[in-house]
Amino acid sequence: MSNLWLTLGWLLYALLHSLLSSFAAKDWIARRLPNAMPYYRLAFNFIAGITALPLAWLIHAFPGETLWRWSEPWVWLANGLALAAIAGLLVSSRAYDMDEFLGLRQLRSGATQVDNRAGFTLSFFHRFVRHPWYLFGLIIVWTRDMNEAWLVSAIAITLYFTIGSWFEERKLVALHGEAYRRYMERVPGLLPLPWKYLKAEETRNWHAAG
Repeated sequence: MSNLWLTLGWLLYALLHSLLSSFAAKDWIARRLPNAMPYYRLAFNFIAGITALPLAWLIHAFPGETLWRWSEPWVWLANGLALAAIAGLLVSSRAYDMDEFLGLRQLRSGATQVDNRAGFTLSFFHRFVRHPWYLFGLIIVWTRDMNEAWLVSAIAITLYFTIGSWFEERKLVALHGEAYRRYMERVPGLLPLPWKYLKAEETRNWHAAG
């Protein structure tokens, strides 16, 4: 029963997160409550964090049976991959405007528009996969010891990242047009492929070519 509640919780979390991040929701707020727009991203992040707490409690309170636990030498490999993924998250974050991501820039500027991104930048990892944060997040999730609750969560997060990346890219195409379409043709989405990536010189010239 706890796993059922956890599954339902992840479903509701994904639906709420997707709704609030949609252009439709932002447009509605921008039209009806323009003075609230500078706070929108900050509020979105707060809601995303606070609504994750019940899920974290369910995972901790009702872990269920242990399905597998990493043992030596595999525990070193699993933890090494997780640490590498954390480092990758930090490195790839340099490709984003973190003030805008957190909502601080919108708050300081009093921005009332839905989005104000004229272009997109590519970190080293964006040469190999379009969604490095999702990839690194999945590595962290799947390299942990696994019990029933964590397996439910890992599957839910994997599905959410997979489906969510499709919706996210619809917004990115709307924002960045042909430049992002060409990027999608050249670089895989969630899993890197050895034969499909951008060379370093292509990355440097990407915006000029776009």
